[in-house]
Amino acid sequence: MEKVTNGFELLMTETNGVGQAFMDAIFQMSEKSALDQKTHELAYIAVLVSTKMYGGLPFHIHRATELGASKDEIKSAMLVSMPIVGIQVADALPYLTEMTEK
Repeated sequence: MEKVTNGFELLMTETNGVGQAFMDAIFQMSEKSALDQKTHELAYIAVLVSTKMYGGLPFHIHRATELGASKDEIKSAMLVSMPIVGIQVADALPYLTEMTEK
């Protein structure tokens, strides 16, 4: 897998199928979503930022870009939780710059 953390890679390769079972459940939930794929990725990015789980941002920013999301759409998704969680969302913005300047 491209643009995933070492921990995620180990989850997928070293847990006797637990990682794959986890991913299968996520894929099923995603397939059942009423949101289109791009919107789903943008929502996922917003959740990652609001929970400070920045390790997943490179993968999901890349995926959102592949699905046609613009830099401004991704930035807006990253900032959507700012009124609730505060200025900490600024710590996620370098991931956007890093991913969109390549």
